[in-house]
Amino acid sequence: MALRSKLPDVGTTIFTVMSRRAAELGAINLGQGFPDYPLDARLGELVADAMREGHVQYAPMPGVPLLLESIAKRLEARYGLGVDPAQSITVTLGATEALFSAIQALVGAGDEVIVFDPAYDSYDPAVRLAGARCVHLALQPPSFAYDWDQVRAALTERTRLIIINTPHNPACTVMSRADLDALAQVLEGRDILVLSDEVYEHVVFDGREHHSVLSHPGLRDRSVAVYSFGKALHATGLRVGYAVAPPELTRELRKVHQFNTFTIATPLQYAIARFVAERPDTFSALPAFFQSRRDLLAGLLAGSSLRVLPSAGSFFLLVDYSACAPLAQLDDVGAANLLLTDAGVATIPVSAFYQQPPAQGLLRLCFAKREETLREGAARLLAFVGPHS
Repeated sequence: MALRSKLPDVGTTIFTVMSRRAAELGAINLGQGFPDYPLDARLGELVADAMREGHVQYAPMPGVPLLLESIAKRLEARYGLGVDPAQSITVTLGATEALFSAIQALVGAGDEVIVFDPAYDSYDPAVRLAGARCVHLALQPPSFAYDWDQVRAALTERTRLIIINTPHNPACTVMSRADLDALAQVLEGRDILVLSDEVYEHVVFDGREHHSVLSHPGLRDRSVAVYSFGKALHATGLRVGYAVAPPELTRELRKVHQFNTFTIATPLQYAIARFVAERPDTFSALPAFFQSRRDLLAGLLAGSSLRVLPSAGSFFLLVDYSACAPLAQLDDVGAANLLLTDAGVATIPVSAFYQQPPAQGLLRLCFAKREETLREGAARLLAFVGPHS
């Protein structure tokens, strides 16, 4: 029987491939974005407590009320947004499910969805599975600045959704209030929705502020915002995220969510709500925590032939290897493979995030790691690439 693939050009993600090869080769994994330091033991205790208390059956489809109320309180404190948790918040299987369910709910056959490359790799397949078409607009390195005139020119009668990501993975940029103002102006008078991937909302550096669509009066009523507890709690395997949207959009998202994952692990939801209540500084401590690791890795690479680009937010920083003799003549996939096999360090080629990559030589490094991991990874890189000439 001939199999007709819905995604014939999609293979295993670069993140999975690089992490698998790093494990096989004993390489330092600075590629995939997950921490390698221990989970806060208290969170594990709270999961066990919830199970002992009998919270082991299906949670309500939108989420455990205790967690929904906890999220609503933080939204009001952080963004001044008063929402009914029962009508506007949905707990999902990580942020990826929230993104997928929102896309399936909001677009269909013949619609167009604008994404900005470099883009997280789940956006395009989800759009295509919904029967819609992705319109890729490339952000150009090294600034990755938005060209709002280009966005306006790309709009058609078929445009239904624009997907944004701030703080941005992998560009490491943070959208300004002026960017959100410009987006709102572009969309004024148009029946176009916004899906805002804000999983790194707390990971912003150097005194910057995260500007959410939820805090923008011209965007909040047309937007779905997506978040991740896994990122915020240093435990990506929790797979607990959530989506926030006006009630009418939430109702549509839940129609997909209920037939996709339906409900999320009950004891995890109770544990997260209780952990956040016990540790009120959980989120406010994240910028300094990750900035120290960013600065450590950037400082260790300073003076080498790898040029570190500014990182305003996220778990990552980018390095330009164009001045590195062993790598300069290679494309970024070749450079990443050579560093993996010969330097013993896994990185991610930035071209993997583009439909049509621009001419560039950039690799993404993750600094959400133990200090020992960052020091060893940097030492291996320095031994291979050498000093800046």
